[in-house]
Amino acid sequence: MRLFLALVRTIHAWSGAALSLLLIVLGLTGSALVWKTDWLRLTVPQANLMVQPTPQVLAVAAEAAEKTYGEHVHHIVFASPHLGLHQVFLHGERYAYLAGDGHTVAVWRGTGRLEEWVYELHHFLLAGDNGMRLAGYAALAAAALVLTGLVVWAPVWRSSRLRFWPRSARRGDLLSTHRNLGLVFAIPVFVFCLTGGAMIFFKTTQSLLNKAFPGPAPEEFFPPADPGKIDWVKALTNAQAAFPKATLRVAIWPQFSSSPAEIRMKQPGEWTPDGATKVLIDPVNSQVLGVVDAQTLSRGRRLNGAIYPLHTAYVGGRAYDALAFASGLAMAALGALGLWSFIIKPRRRSRTAKST
Repeated sequence: MRLFLALVRTIHAWSGAALSLLLIVLGLTGSALVWKTDWLRLTVPQANLMVQPTPQVLAVAAEAAEKTYGEHVHHIVFASPHLGLHQVFLHGERYAYLAGDGHTVAVWRGTGRLEEWVYELHHFLLAGDNGMRLAGYAALAAAALVLTGLVVWAPVWRSSRLRFWPRSARRGDLLSTHRNLGLVFAIPVFVFCLTGGAMIFFKTTQSLLNKAFPGPAPEEFFPPADPGKIDWVKALTNAQAAFPKATLRVAIWPQFSSSPAEIRMKQPGEWTPDGATKVLIDPVNSQVLGVVDAQTLSRGRRLNGAIYPLHTAYVGGRAYDALAFASGLAMAALGALGLWSFIIKPRRRSRTAKST
């Protein structure tokens, strides 16, 4: 048992030191992103205005985006009760915020706004897809670090205290604080790291959940469509009629000349902020071509869809926001304390020094 604990302790120490800088970055940026909506309300006055999610009101934003940006529009995320801004995603990594009446209040490219820079750093490490995969591996490794940390903590659990600030810069006090933080935040840090990795490796996660929760799933229907000028009032009205209790969340323009438009909706009980219910629209006449009802999806699909809101604190209200914020800070602190403790770890003196 002693040999096993020594091995786990060594693995935990060296792995934690190797991952520490990534944990600090991911923890701090994750904590900052919890308050993204509040930041937008503070910096963009139009974000504080209420926008009614009716087809007529939302169609104004869709038509304004189309008129202003034309074929460059990829999709628009409509304003919500929490944020009175429509978010337009344009081809070529360009973005815009529209006020409720459809006029542009901000437009930028890439990481041109602070909140987008923080998001890119958290999700992609400012290094594109390779950075995203690295962040995903780091998150899963951090979840494993939580488990090995609990194994290391178990024999000395009686010495744990609720002290989150070290008494001194001595290694023993740093390790004590590291251990205390790790114990208190073990569950939320584990959950946030595991869900972060699961989001990045979405297909693998979906495959595992399908095997764990087998069941029939409706076949998604993507019929061909002819190009045309979409009447967004009519399209959104038809989508709302298909799911009267759902909220209109996203409009996606046809991606190819033979593709339909797509409207995503959030039904009552869904956690996903933009919804998983899809309504396919014929661009020629703005009629419904097909639907994907989120409530009929398999349990594995629905569980996979719940990972994103759980990780990003879109559920649970302000209490969960506070927990997510504190957990991100705790993860950063664990990385910093662990790294410094590792760096100042006393080394055995050489045999020559011992003999003298």
